[in-house]
Amino acid sequence: MPRAIRSLTATGIAGIVLAGSAVAPAAPALAWGRPSTSDVTTAVEARRVDRVPTPKLDWYACYDYAECATVDLPLDYDKPHGATTEVALLRVKARDQQHKIGSLFLNPGGPGGSGTGIALAAPYFLGDDLLDRFDIVGVDPRGVAASDNVKCFASVKDQTRAYAGLNVAFPWTKAEEKAFVASSRAVGRACSTTGKPLTGAASTAEVARDMDVLRRAVGDRKLTYLGFSYGTALGQYYANMFPDRLRALVVDGVLNPNAWVGRGKARDQLQETRLRSADGAYRALHEILVRCAKAGPEKCALASGDPVAAYDTVARRLRQHPVVIDDPDLGTFTVSYADFVGATLGALYGPSGWVDIVDLTSQLLVLTDPAAATPARAHARLAVARRATKARQQHGYDFPYDNGLETFLTVDCTDAYHPKDAADWPALAAAEDERAPYFGRAWAWGTAPCARRTWTVRDEDAWTGPFDRRTGAPVLVVGNYWDPATNYQAAVGSAALLPNSRLLSSDSWGHTAYGTSACVTGAVDRYLLTGTLPAKGAVCTGDDQPFVEAPEGVRATTSKSALARAGRPDRGEPKRLPPVVAPLPAVGTLTVR
Repeated sequence: MPRAIRSLTATGIAGIVLAGSAVAPAAPALAWGRPSTSDVTTAVEARRVDRVPTPKLDWYACYDYAECATVDLPLDYDKPHGATTEVALLRVKARDQQHKIGSLFLNPGGPGGSGTGIALAAPYFLGDDLLDRFDIVGVDPRGVAASDNVKCFASVKDQTRAYAGLNVAFPWTKAEEKAFVASSRAVGRACSTTGKPLTGAASTAEVARDMDVLRRAVGDRKLTYLGFSYGTALGQYYANMFPDRLRALVVDGVLNPNAWVGRGKARDQLQETRLRSADGAYRALHEILVRCAKAGPEKCALASGDPVAAYDTVARRLRQHPVVIDDPDLGTFTVSYADFVGATLGALYGPSGWVDIVDLTSQLLVLTDPAAATPARAHARLAVARRATKARQQHGYDFPYDNGLETFLTVDCTDAYHPKDAADWPALAAAEDERAPYFGRAWAWGTAPCARRTWTVRDEDAWTGPFDRRTGAPVLVVGNYWDPATNYQAAVGSAALLPNSRLLSSDSWGHTAYGTSACVTGAVDRYLLTGTLPAKGAVCTGDDQPFVEAPEGVRATTSKSALARAGRPDRGEPKRLPPVVAPLPAVGTLTVR
């Protein structure tokens, strides 16, 4: 979550601990170079990457149990001997080097998520058989984290001033909309000028080309890959750009690439109109509230009345008057309608986020009711204040320069088509809310800096399709029914696009499905190890279901220093959820003012 949004996480995204996930036993590697009827890499793409000499990776020990390296890759693959950009890698070596299959490349999403971070966290969430048989490799995409950084402003001061209007979960009032549009234009112009040349050379296609060169560098004839969230777009780009260079590829929490890019008449639509992330979020929230009513007051505090109506009542009241909380010990702050929706969306990212949604809605139902009893108001005020205070302690801003928002925009604005003028976003975002209540605006506003009249930098070698190539190895597409960020229908659509793919569905909660059940984890691990796909039409069920007792846990942290201090876990230790990164830059917020 970018520093410059200046918002505080209302609740942590809870995960679940899988005590010994069921995975397939270790098995021989898939046969390299087996006969295939796949499409082939085009001559243009093959020439771009194959004429780049295989880099020599000078690995060195880092973060206690890993190895790190950096490599200079062409800024423009049409000019292999021209300017370069430095790209960082991290690997955790296979436990059983004697029987190693190869390397497994990971990407956590974003765009802008750290590949080196998810690779270092891999021993905490990947199945032990994968850790035995694969070197786990993470690459920080160009512009991100330990790679050469995208930087759209000359200083933190300039960045902070430009970002001033973005200091909301999403704009609601006319004044907020005006400020958000102004800041969006400022950011788009800066990234199109000061941010060059990297902002024009960091599209998903460039990262896919980097990954193909690095596949060679680690000694693999074909790519083995597991991508989450936006990492599913990267995986599908690679599969379509290099269809004959796959060994095994899994995408979990799927973005439909045609919807991501916007083709034909869809070019002038909001990206959210195409992706329908808000539809998935609303569907998940509504289902939680319906199940709350069925669970009854003993299991759900909102069930004493109509939970759907209770949530809408809080939203309606906050639209009219934000809640101002003044606690003598914890401070003064304001909770707006956008904060409430943002916090809800953030909670939906976790399998047990329904707990936070019920709690926060119950607390704000009291705080927005002038007739509520004094003891109840005092309890609710303290609970909400503690949420914001905890988040305040976890997030700081200003120094040093944080480019999180800029890395997201660099990829999205360059990859995809967006409406022409940022001034059109208020009306377009309102229309999204009509279709998908609460969340339409939240998802729509994130791309406002991408307006084509503002974001003018382009990557002439960006890939816009096709996305229906027949791959040499199957693509396993994993979709979660209740995903609030990557709508399940996107997984269905992506699987339909790829002729040689298999859809695995999961009746689970939160963003992405790996780690939510032994069923999903085992199926993914088995495919990566042996090439064995789950049965057609297979559906897994998540261990954590709303208002049903389930084990509690957390996502694997992406903090490299924390992971290094903890050390690499032993085989057989309980697993966590992967540290995936949202495909938009800010969710799950309470803004402190």
